[in-house]
Amino acid sequence: CSPGQMTDLLYTEKDLVTSLKDYIRAEESKLEQVKTWAQKLDVLSATATQDPEGFLGHPVNAFKLMKRLNTEWGELESLVLKDMSDGFISNLTIQRQHFPNDDDQTGAAKALMRLQDTYRLDTQTISTGELPGTNTDVTMSPMTVEDCFELGKIAYSDADYYHTELWMEQALKQLDGGEESTVDMVTILDYLSYSIYQQGELERALDYTKRLLKLDSAHQRANGNLKYFEYQLEEREREKREVSEKKGRPADYLPERRKYEQLCRGEGIKMTPRRQSRMFCRYSDNNRHPLYVLGPVKQEDEWDRPRIIRYHDILSNSEIEKVKELAKPRLRRATVHDPQTGKLTTAHYRVSKSAWLTAYEDPVVDKINQRIEDITGLNVKTAEELQVANYGVGGQYEPHFDFGRWYADGLKTLSSLLQMSDVPSGGATVFTDVGAAVWPKKGSAVFWYNLFASGEGDYSTRHAACPVLVGNKWVSNKWIHERGQEFRRRCTLDESD
Repeated sequence: CSPGQMTDLLYTEKDLVTSLKDYIRAEESKLEQVKTWAQKLDVLSATATQDPEGFLGHPVNAFKLMKRLNTEWGELESLVLKDMSDGFISNLTIQRQHFPNDDDQTGAAKALMRLQDTYRLDTQTISTGELPGTNTDVTMSPMTVEDCFELGKIAYSDADYYHTELWMEQALKQLDGGEESTVDMVTILDYLSYSIYQQGELERALDYTKRLLKLDSAHQRANGNLKYFEYQLEEREREKREVSEKKGRPADYLPERRKYEQLCRGEGIKMTPRRQSRMFCRYSDNNRHPLYVLGPVKQEDEWDRPRIIRYHDILSNSEIEKVKELAKPRLRRATVHDPQTGKLTTAHYRVSKSAWLTAYEDPVVDKINQRIEDITGLNVKTAEELQVANYGVGGQYEPHFDFGRWYADGLKTLSSLLQMSDVPSGGATVFTDVGAAVWPKKGSAVFWYNLFASGEGDYSTRHAACPVLVGNKWVSNKWIHERGQEFRRRCTLDESD
């Protein structure tokens, strides 16, 4: 769902629509020829059959009848049988190789549900497209009953009955509101009653089942469920089972995720006024670095512990566009390190596309790497290549440490996050342990140390990339490793340093 590549799909679809219109025009032209021929013969045959012998007594009429039946009707048959769809089908076949697959569609659906949870959006808001931060100039078609039903089905296939209920109810609401749909109410009620039952609300499940049976009294599964739900209610009255714990989020919903989602919404940020008063913006020459003595950089304190620094106007628009141009053809699903196998693999908690750019590929990449070295004072020769990441619909990276994996050049001592886009809504980088949130600002770069000077990991740097609610998030990452920094960031035995 990376917008960097999805834009190509828009143009693909536009091309297919043009091809489809050409096909329609060709079919209309063919039908018009058949219609004209039929009308001409209709008039002729009506006249001829009034006096058949007199009509055929004229030699020209007799000749033309022979000619029509022997030749012209055969030509008409060929015209009717002519397949005008060849061009359209050929184009469709060529373009289909670039189409999304079932996994892509499922991923987009889950992304919507992720945004729904993180930003506490109700299904009506998502269905109408009235999201916070949405550009009113952007055209958005509301979700149909079929769209809502599809989301509910995808959640159901994952046994996520919480979201199944929400989206089936929205589909039912739109159907009750008079919207026409190919999905019938009986099917929606079937899914809805069972998903509610799975969450322990037997009374509501029973009500929806009864409503279903009013529409289809012979529905076999609903009749069976009706008896079973009534039996379960009797059992509950005797046993007084607790259901509130079962209702709600999926089983993998952890306390840290709740904190992560709060920070993504801008809630729960732990910066006191006293600490805030010690945070400053300044012009920095980076210890009188020759490049910055006459042209200092704009430096802003984002957080104090751990220290998070933002440098403004680090990347120009032309540099950003060049980096995106280099990265787009190579964007692939981002991977994580699997501690059990030791291999890189995709994971549901990291949803983005990324590409790696080497310094020798283009002068712009080399220039950016050198700029990072000049600003941080660290050696980038042992750093990782520049990673470009694009976060699309619901794109995220759940809480993690950057120093968690050992490399030949040591752990990642410093993380640099170069912001290549503004994001209208969502997309913050949050630090769950300390309650910090850093929002995207195009052209800026954010830095923090992952290790203490002693070489020990700083666990307060646990961070996450929030889902993008509206917009398109582009970032570049540069991770600088321990090796090569021996004389630039000297080691200390004091773990508190």
